Amino acid sequence: MKIHNPDQMRPIPEKFSAIYSHAVETQFEGGRQLYISGQVGVAPSGDVSSEFSKQFTQALRNVEVILETANMTTQNIVKVTYYLTRRQDLDELVNLRSELWQGVRPAVTVVLVAGLADENWHVEVDVIAQKEE
Repeated sequence: MKIHNPDQMRPIPEKFSAIYSHAVETQFEGGRQLYISGQVGVAPSGDVSSEFSKQFTQALRNVEVILETANMTTQNIVKVTYYLTRRQDLDELVNLRSELWQGVRPAVTVVLVAGLADENWHVEVDVIAQKEE
């Protein structure tokens, strides 16, 4: 297994550093899989917008940074789970997702939840990617 905690992302808080990684890469015969922990709209600076669109865009950018560290792209994504705290954001999620990850067609699950780890977060994005080699 290989751990991915890119320097271009917000550092993992010390209290979680022993129990959390942004992603874990595993190998199988003929390729690799990348399991990306739920990414939220927190910028590398630690800032979080109150707007859903900005949080969602940042969460996807965080996923892209992690994919890049594993020498993968959004084309390698095979499964995405979106966790939303507000049903009214679903249409915006679909529109932004279509715009930002055009042509990417993984298996998708959308889950409405009562809340995330921080009450200011509106969305979390969980991704599995695979690359054959």
